[in-house]
Amino acid sequence: MRAGHQGTGPGPITPDGCAVELYSRLPAGPEPDIITAAVPAGARILELGSGVGRMTHPLLERGFTVTAVDESAEMLERVRGARTICSPIEELDLGERFDVVLLASFLVHTSDVKVRQALLRTCVRHVAEDGCVLIQREGEDYHTNVPRERVDPSGFTLRIASSEPVGDGVNSVLAEYEFPDATWTQTFRARPLTKEQFEEALAEAGLKVDKYLTEDRIWARAVPVS
Repeated sequence: MRAGHQGTGPGPITPDGCAVELYSRLPAGPEPDIITAAVPAGARILELGSGVGRMTHPLLERGFTVTAVDESAEMLERVRGARTICSPIEELDLGERFDVVLLASFLVHTSDVKVRQALLRTCVRHVAEDGCVLIQREGEDYHTNVPRERVDPSGFTLRIASSEPVGDGVNSVLAEYEFPDATWTQTFRARPLTKEQFEEALAEAGLKVDKYLTEDRIWARAVPVS
């Protein structure tokens, strides 16, 4: 397990505490529609941290060509219809450029600043000059509105049970997923970023926010700085 990360529940669990079976059950939610509205039809998308294909499959159905990257071979085994690449994101160098690079799942909030810098460099390395990078951020109250829970229409409860400081601006978060027949937990470390800190991190990597795609600013579209 990665330091500060762990998971419990049925089935295999990846080094960052993600349960493969859990992520196979989670619905895509509104994200594919947000992405579709923000990028050209039929775009070539590089999806960094695709997991089991929760967003990959709806994007394929919408006519996009997707290259799905994840460090977990067990996750990628669940992906259908996309080119898959098993690799740590921060080390990826395909020698290709894509219309869209997708960095979702709050990966930009990794606790390790050097890893975040490497993730963003990977985005820049693979985005076309006239392309864009779509990034999913934590909500403004992600770490302060705790505990909280949401009952999903599909029948499970997601609970953010706690978010506790562990030093150096990093929090340890405990998430619980309760289904009628199984329960999973995930403990992970995250670095909260204000809007200003987020934009500074992008600028350092050679990106700038072109547009916030949602009113809560959780989704941002960034473009290379010319």
